[in-house]
Amino acid sequence: MDAITIRGLRKSYGGRPAVDGLDLDIRTGEVFALLGPNGAGKTTTVEVLEGFRHRDGGEVTVLGTDPYGAGLRWRDRIGIVLQASGGLDLLTPREAVASTAKVYSNPRDVDEVIDAVGLREKADARIVGLSGGQRRRLDVALGIVGRPELLFLDEPTTGFDPQARRDFWDLIRSLSGEGTTIVLTTHYLDEAEQLADRVGVIAAGRLLALDTPAALGGRSAEEATLSWEEDGARRSVRTATPTAEIASLAARFGGEVPGLTVTRPSLEDTYLSLISPHLTDEAVEVPA
Repeated sequence: MDAITIRGLRKSYGGRPAVDGLDLDIRTGEVFALLGPNGAGKTTTVEVLEGFRHRDGGEVTVLGTDPYGAGLRWRDRIGIVLQASGGLDLLTPREAVASTAKVYSNPRDVDEVIDAVGLREKADARIVGLSGGQRRRLDVALGIVGRPELLFLDEPTTGFDPQARRDFWDLIRSLSGEGTTIVLTTHYLDEAEQLADRVGVIAAGRLLALDTPAALGGRSAEEATLSWEEDGARRSVRTATPTAEIASLAARFGGEVPGLTVTRPSLEDTYLSLISPHLTDEAVEVPA
């Protein structure tokens, strides 16, 4: 069974569609990245999946259950990392994680979770004094302490420094290796490329493309660009057969090709080409 099944999902605000007939399956155990510009319908879609927002139409199944109105037994199986959390300033990270752990039937060890998100040195400091990045790590800790089967991550590494992001990626890979299904929304394309088994791109509430990061939008079949140094100038050629072209260049140079590089369109290039026709569309405001 897929962890998530969506058929014909629709949601409008003020008569304008935020999600417009979305169909999507997310496989059990995969890391799935949902990408799209602001106002694309990502937040609405994820809130429907989390059971926090009622849909206007379509069918949605999450872990075998309609999420809207699902009970505590269903919520015990999911974890959510929101874009921001509040109301915890007077607690310490250890107290917040321990309190959240009590809600779940099979939580992780509190100290293990605090170590996993890199908050050991701040475990007993008041949350009000934490930096933005440290608060974000706490949000992640609260999302994973319940040992969820399905984890929603909404822009999880906002405010992280480069090393903290790499550490977080290792944590996500570890959770995925344990069988956790992960739904990730992010504006960091390198994050999606590093973590996701598959990527879905939506704009104007519709799914534009769905594939692995390497193959999204036909990216793997795009011509490669070979560049090298010759006669004091930088030369380039686009080719569908880069290996053969490199062999020809190597034969001409009698070995190494000076300054050789081989590039294909990046995930960012492909993503921007997919969403560019929709960037002039006015975003739909999502009510609180």
